[in-house]
Amino acid sequence: MRLNQLDGLLAFWKVAEHRGFSAAAAALEVSPSALSQAIRHLEARLDVRLLNRNTRSVSLTEAGQAYLSRIGPALSDVLEAGEQLHELQGRPSGVLRINAARISTAMVLQPLLAGFLKAYPDVHVELTNDEGYVDIVERGFDAGIRMGESVQKDMIALPLGGPVAVSIVGSPDYFKQHPVPRHPSDLIHHNCVRFRFSGSGAVHKWELEVDGRIVEYEISGNLTISDSLFSVEAALDGIALAYTFEQLALPHIRARKLKRVLSSFSPTFPGFYLYYPSRRQQPAKLKALVNYVLAHSSPETIGMSATVPATDV
Repeated sequence: MRLNQLDGLLAFWKVAEHRGFSAAAAALEVSPSALSQAIRHLEARLDVRLLNRNTRSVSLTEAGQAYLSRIGPALSDVLEAGEQLHELQGRPSGVLRINAARISTAMVLQPLLAGFLKAYPDVHVELTNDEGYVDIVERGFDAGIRMGESVQKDMIALPLGGPVAVSIVGSPDYFKQHPVPRHPSDLIHHNCVRFRFSGSGAVHKWELEVDGRIVEYEISGNLTISDSLFSVEAALDGIALAYTFEQLALPHIRARKLKRVLSSFSPTFPGFYLYYPSRRQQPAKLKALVNYVLAHSSPETIGMSATVPATDV
């Protein structure tokens, strides 16, 4: 075996992992053209096509799939070996890729991020905000942050910040033009901010507690969003009622810019979780994040505010 036979293996592995050149190039911090050239040279040396390429997508050939199944575990072991050396020296390092919805980033990750990066300066966090439910293993992420109910059952899940309460809010201007809803069934007469999941395309149904059980309500309105943080802004502008987390609405409720309704029907959910796949050897960078979360993710640390009395307008 000549030394240059190893060239291009990492490039091929990352393109196969990300199913595309742009994301793989970003992960390796090289240009897509350099990545493509490395794989072309690898294919020439092996005398076999590993990837099917077109303008829209990249897929593995049968030979490419077979080759990946052999080299993938070996390359993973090589990279983990390097990370373990850093761990022995007390320096977890490498790129830690996290997938999270914007709302979970704002509520539970951002308050922890600065301290974590200061504690582990050799770890580079790459955060991707995605409002859909994604397979973090297939997409090449080390971990994800989502509401507990949406975490896949085969993942290890670590709670972040405790239970979260829901609030339905509207602006004073909105309530000058619309009656205050007294029961969830009254929502049919209201303009409500709708949220569409980017992955499935489904519209979120508002979950409310009626007679001790959670009931889903299909709502209507003339604004549909795919950014969960924008619902509070829409409510502040008097556009519609918003279904959001109490923590996000509370400063505006206290400032009397928003008014809460249907508080006796508003449920509390288990909250957000950091989740990651079970691995034979957990990368040092991920282990560092897990340990940091365990040490710092109390409700007080992540900025959970005390609730205000659950009274409606």
